[in-house]
Amino acid sequence: MRRKIMVILLIILLLLPAGNTLALEAPKVTARAAIVLDQKTGRILFSKNAYEQLPMASTTKIMTAILAIESGKLQDVVTVSENAALVEGSSIDLEAGETKTLEELLYGLILRSGNDAAVAIAEYLGGSVEEFAYLMTQRARRLGAVKTKFMNPHGLDHEEHYTTAYDLALIASHAMSLPEFREIAATGEKKISWTGRPYDRVLRNQNKLLTLYEGAEGIKTGWTTPAGRCFVGAASRDGWRLISVVLNAPQMWEDTMTLLDFGFNNYTWEPVITAGQQLKTVTVEKGKAEKVALAAKEEIGLPLKEDEKEFLRYEFEGPNVVRAPIAAGQQLGILRVYFGSECVAQTPLVAAEAVGKLNFFQRIFRFLQNLF
Repeated sequence: MRRKIMVILLIILLLLPAGNTLALEAPKVTARAAIVLDQKTGRILFSKNAYEQLPMASTTKIMTAILAIESGKLQDVVTVSENAALVEGSSIDLEAGETKTLEELLYGLILRSGNDAAVAIAEYLGGSVEEFAYLMTQRARRLGAVKTKFMNPHGLDHEEHYTTAYDLALIASHAMSLPEFREIAATGEKKISWTGRPYDRVLRNQNKLLTLYEGAEGIKTGWTTPAGRCFVGAASRDGWRLISVVLNAPQMWEDTMTLLDFGFNNYTWEPVITAGQQLKTVTVEKGKAEKVALAAKEEIGLPLKEDEKEFLRYEFEGPNVVRAPIAAGQQLGILRVYFGSECVAQTPLVAAEAVGKLNFFQRIFRFLQNLF
């Protein structure tokens, strides 16, 4: 009997997939909600209560900055209203009637978390705080952050102002795709004008992660009593960027570094498909060539644990027969990469070369060739 049990156990072990497929030990964080994901693909590497709606404090300002940058008006001059100058909470001491470029306000918004800068931006771009908050929510929806609602551009407490760790990671991932945002978020110190004074304002970045963590790139702190300590972080190593979010985190710096370490130490960025790699062929009707090769338009890479690559599955979507003429680079299908049942990446499939159309006499000749 004992020998039979040993044989059964051996068979089970042989049938198990090779490599380290066991779940990794979850990182221990103090945050009520937390997440770390790959910025490029959005693959979640770890999450805790990531879909729970919670207040976000000044991490709100990431979306404020996105709308400002995407407006294309960074050199516009903004006149600060009394409403902006008198807003409560953290500020860069803007005065009513003072003028600033939108870019200067952005530095005050991100480096020093200026609520006054946030309101000045909102009023200039949206006409009012309320209208700008509506635009923020709509932009979040388009980014996939469907459980987020903004009621203001700064993050002061409001019962209908909330997000989730996952949504905030999506918003931050988009922000870090904008060169202007990356530059501002990584700036340690910035001088901006101070109207009516013989000296400039000096803005020093409140983001300690920039000096605490190798490869840190930003991005935004936040705190109110209901929200607790909140932080959205980003770090890159060898061109691979991770985004982390902690909400209501008593030890937000330690939590953030724990999450980033978990990602970088347990996953590796693996190139799966190279741009231009020919993956399949399809038949061409009435073409000078009978087949055309389809190539990946873009590179596909993924953060993978050890030996996960062998469990990836590839699916091609598109016709098996296409009609000439075909231009080089013309999209003829899609390659989707799955991990289990989840689609984790995709790229268009394009014609590797042009295929001209046969004229009448060439079609007759081709027919006779195939006949005989």
